[in-house]
Amino acid sequence: MNAKQQYAIVTANYWAFTLTDGALRMLVLLYFYQLGYSPLALAMLFLFYEFFGIVTNLLGGWLGARAGLNVTMNLGLAIQIAALAMLTVPEAWLSVAYVMVAQAFSGIAKDLNKMSAKSSVKALTSDATGGLYRWVAVLTGSKNALKGVGFFLGAVLLEWVGFTDAMWIMIALLSLALLISLWQLDASLGKASHKPKFAQMFSHSSAVNWLSAARFFLFGARDVWFVVALPVFAASVLGWSHSEIGAFMALWIIGYGVVQATTPQWIGRRQNPTAKTALILALILAAVPLTMALMLSLEPQLIVLVGLVIFGVLFALNSAVHSYLIVAYADADGTSKQVGFYYMANAGGRLVGTLLSGYVYQVAGLEACLAVSSAMILLAGVMAIRIGKQPEDRPSAC
Repeated sequence: MNAKQQYAIVTANYWAFTLTDGALRMLVLLYFYQLGYSPLALAMLFLFYEFFGIVTNLLGGWLGARAGLNVTMNLGLAIQIAALAMLTVPEAWLSVAYVMVAQAFSGIAKDLNKMSAKSSVKALTSDATGGLYRWVAVLTGSKNALKGVGFFLGAVLLEWVGFTDAMWIMIALLSLALLISLWQLDASLGKASHKPKFAQMFSHSSAVNWLSAARFFLFGARDVWFVVALPVFAASVLGWSHSEIGAFMALWIIGYGVVQATTPQWIGRRQNPTAKTALILALILAAVPLTMALMLSLEPQLIVLVGLVIFGVLFALNSAVHSYLIVAYADADGTSKQVGFYYMANAGGRLVGTLLSGYVYQVAGLEACLAVSSAMILLAGVMAIRIGKQPEDRPSAC
């Protein structure tokens, strides 16, 4: 199969996984919220999900470079199937500790799959004419659009078929994706020409290190108010139903994904984005949650709706530029090493953001979560200053 066909398989695989990942997050969040869990307890359910994402990105990048990205991608699908199966047990078994373990496996699976998909693009596309930038944007944007669909799917499945049957439906979908991937995906995809030692997984590139630090704060800034605080605020203060919360967050993620996928038409039409682009976008984005925090008490529902739209567009542009920069800066040989390190920082930011989302909301409300978000975005901009010059284009396959 040619490179474009392999890219299509990688993308379809990523899409199937992302759909179930988004649905699972919404199912767990809403199911345990209706059981009476506090915001901090809800955040704790995702603690291992994010923590093991940190570990997985480091180990997964090393494994992908040694064994091939088809191995890590298929392994991610298999582990996610096992994680979903764990949640089909009787309701009495679904303690916080048990769900945290299941979520740990899901976090491992998600980051194996994401790292594999993002790293595959480097091997399958060329940056000679901006192709790498466009295809990274398409992969990232379409993934987030489908994650939004997954949010809605999770909320609807919870109301229509219940928690357990929803798990079985997602198991069936992922099993089909795994069979296709095992049959069609190139076994040599992403293998490094030499077998890297584990110590090589820690990036020795200052640009990658600073970009990873910027990513840590950028995604922490999103999750500090979006993951737990926003859904709980919508349910408890705005009085929205599960389906309304799922639909709203789904539409936001879908729109966010569409903007990501079309970022090259917004930014970088004449030249690829640079570290300066990342800095400017961060400074603009930081103003949004701060303004929302100052105005939230005036008209909460309107501020949330309008603010989220603006934040979503600007955050999508920030994220897409970051996603391009890491793939562009990564070494062509064994890309997954540096991409894995970068997404380890991404997972770290999500972990901190998730915990802060539950804790800060519980003690100080949504306004405080928004203020913390603004501060973290500013820190992401500071990190972007140090990224350095744009990497040289490196022609690749396709």
